[in-house]
Amino acid sequence: MINIAADYSNEDLSFVIESAQTIVLRSPVKTPVQTSFGTMTDRPAVYLMLRDTQGNTGVGEVWCNFPTCGAEHRARLLESAILPALVGNEFLSPEQCFQTLQNQFQRLSVQSGEPGPVAQSIAGIDIALWDLVAKRLQLPLFKLLGAGQANIGVYASGINPTGATESFLRCRDAGYKGFKLKIGFGDEIDYPNIESICSQLDSGEQLMVDANQAWSLDQAIVQAVRLADYPITWLEEPIMADSSADDWITLAQASNIPLAAGENIASVHSFTAANQSNWLSVMQPDMCKWGGFSGVIPVANEALENAKSYCPHFLGGGVGLIASAHLLAAVGGDGILEIDSNPNPLREKLYAPVVENGRIVISDEPGLGIDLSVLSALQNDPALSVAH
Repeated sequence: MINIAADYSNEDLSFVIESAQTIVLRSPVKTPVQTSFGTMTDRPAVYLMLRDTQGNTGVGEVWCNFPTCGAEHRARLLESAILPALVGNEFLSPEQCFQTLQNQFQRLSVQSGEPGPVAQSIAGIDIALWDLVAKRLQLPLFKLLGAGQANIGVYASGINPTGATESFLRCRDAGYKGFKLKIGFGDEIDYPNIESICSQLDSGEQLMVDANQAWSLDQAIVQAVRLADYPITWLEEPIMADSSADDWITLAQASNIPLAAGENIASVHSFTAANQSNWLSVMQPDMCKWGGFSGVIPVANEALENAKSYCPHFLGGGVGLIASAHLLAAVGGDGILEIDSNPNPLREKLYAPVVENGRIVISDEPGLGIDLSVLSALQNDPALSVAH
């Protein structure tokens, strides 16, 4: 359950949504974003704008990176199935709405074989609703959710195997102290990149690696033993995210490097099992893939209670990034926020925080602090806007 800051615990968080709009955008990129399972040749985003009967607005984001048709699909799913259950109905709070939608669409997610897209759509709604109620109260969301300050650690993510050292140096010049390299492309590619970056790490800097589920258990054990020769902070998703607990435990026992996962977990039961496990050291839920604020805050608090680091996963547009920043500030702990190092106008034009010494400061603007005029400009740009 979400704990509202004591000063605002008696505030009315109820609402009736009068209208909802999905905004599908795609931005071309010169350099594709590479992972071990696929390549992004453009940057998509699904933004969701909700307006209540009092004229307040909130903005959310729905995860849609893969497959290529994901953005248009999520928008149609929202419009045809999920938003009709939201618009016109009264809810006592975003959290109550989240639970209602979760329960209402559980059968549809099973029947359609699409639990991911359904959960992602509900997550986007939840983000927009929390933005809306915080703006109505004229509070930055992190303060409504109990954070006393908004200075958080960050790291540069999505460093591609091509030009990895150059990207690392560019991110260092931009103020980052932490860096995450994509691996899983073969030893002949992975290890020259790791060796090059590690040889140039300064005191206080850290390198993480993300295999994106590239290996079998046996392969991951071999890689974990070899990677232990390098100063690596965590090894992310070395095996399939839905591997058995026994496989994860076997890998953890063979690895001297802490294991990280969570972006592909999508249920309270699975998050609790991972949080209470001995194999996971870094919990990484992606709030645009599952849960929004209402679902992820309890998961993140549970992670801290089990002596794990909560480090939000995110690799999308600007709304999800700033939402992840507010969420990390509200939860606290020693976690750091993932910021994609690859160009993405759908992120940068909405939220481009200044990084100093590996940290950022969230503004005191109400809600998430999204400038709706910038979002409108993106929506009206014919080079970005997509019919669906």
